[in-house]
Amino acid sequence: MKRANFRKYLPGIARFFFVMILLAIPGSEFPKTDDWLKTIRFDKWVHAGLFGMLAFLFMNPMLKFSPPLKNTGKIVALIIILTSAWGLTTEFLQEALVKGRSFDLWDWAADTGGALLAGVYFNKKRRKINTSQ
Repeated sequence: MKRANFRKYLPGIARFFFVMILLAIPGSEFPKTDDWLKTIRFDKWVHAGLFGMLAFLFMNPMLKFSPPLKNTGKIVALIIILTSAWGLTTEFLQEALVKGRSFDLWDWAADTGGALLAGVYFNKKRRKINTSQ
């Protein structure tokens, strides 16, 4: 039985620290955004992308398991929950520790939405692989 080794999770671990560093940047360091970017809530799309990729990078090694894990769905759900919890934690940390940043419930919603979309994408990709075998 082939199992993913630790190295396959390094992209997810690196992404975790990348997100942590980005979210620790003071608000004054970010460039002012144009009105149209505010209109489309660009920052929420960024949050969804950051956390969606974070979740997917931890899910992706499971595509290589042979035979597939019986509890993959539970693991994917756990990754989504942990990614969402990390998003909520970062909001509290920004409020308490980062100058010019504040807690934003909608940022957390975008983080969670990104993780959920990663789960949907992963399941679609997994089904495609399983049907081709």
